[in-house]
Amino acid sequence: MSSCGSHGSYRANKGSRAGYIWVGNSETQCPGQCVWPFHQPICGPQGPPLVAPNDIVGMDGMVMNVAGLLADTVINPFGNRYFQSPKDAPLEAASACPGVYGSGAYPGYAGKLLVDPTSRASYNAYGIDGRKYLLLALFDPAAQTCATLV
Repeated sequence: MSSCGSHGSYRANKGSRAGYIWVGNSETQCPGQCVWPFHQPICGPQGPPLVAPNDIVGMDGMVMNVAGLLADTVINPFGNRYFQSPKDAPLEAASACPGVYGSGAYPGYAGKLLVDPTSRASYNAYGIDGRKYLLLALFDPAAQTCATLV
């Protein structure tokens, strides 16, 4: 299980299976991995961190991780469906695109993102009541690339 989060399944009752998602506190467990680009990365290029869109680095990181794990759980709930790569080290829709949040992303650069003119926070998605979020790109099997929101 990674320190950022994971998903899996278990036998519930009478042979049925249930899926689950686990996400840790991104700011305290491994901020350089689980909260990047809102925190200095643990390795690689060391550019300045971006401003978190909701001004709570740990929560913004948890939202990024829950969103990616939710996508992975939907397409591969029991670990035996869609993934690309060897079965013992599967890359799913979100895990195939680590660190890709906007177009043109590369290691140390999250990609082209929207920036709030007042707070200078970086984001690529809108939520309820105008809240802003940064969400991982998802792998598009038809295009064989990571598809970003911006």
